[in-house]
Amino acid sequence: MKIKKFEMMPFKFNEDIAIADVAVEVWANTIEELFCDSALALSEVMVDTKTVEPRIEKEINLSSNSLDMLLYDFLSEIVYFKDAQSLLFSKFEVKIDNLSLNAKLWGEEINREKHALRIDVKAVTLYRFDLRNENGIWRAEFVLDI
Repeated sequence: MKIKKFEMMPFKFNEDIAIADVAVEVWANTIEELFCDSALALSEVMVDTKTVEPRIEKEINLSSNSLDMLLYDFLSEIVYFKDAQSLLFSKFEVKIDNLSLNAKLWGEEINREKHALRIDVKAVTLYRFDLRNENGIWRAEFVLDI
């Protein structure tokens, strides 16, 4: 299944990187925006987020030894919520202080009749996982196991 690049979105799907998985590239002006946009990109792989209302709020608190692993853990938590609690998200707020993250996610329980479901993401992988700041722009690349 091919996923197109979304116009005016701060991310794109790289179809040439991973054939059986989904490769994502995200960019933002701040590290917090990058985390939010990465969460949105992950969610867009799973569902059309326009069909997910912000009815339920979840909070995530994480710490790590590096920013890249903090992003990896954050995205993995979103997949966990989908698997363990059948939750999808469409709105994100992230605060990062040093290597600690506090995030709020808003969404709702999966409803196959309401939500435009796409692909079931099994996991975030470390294959080609990268987080960097290039000339003041934060960039992340990651591959999702589907």
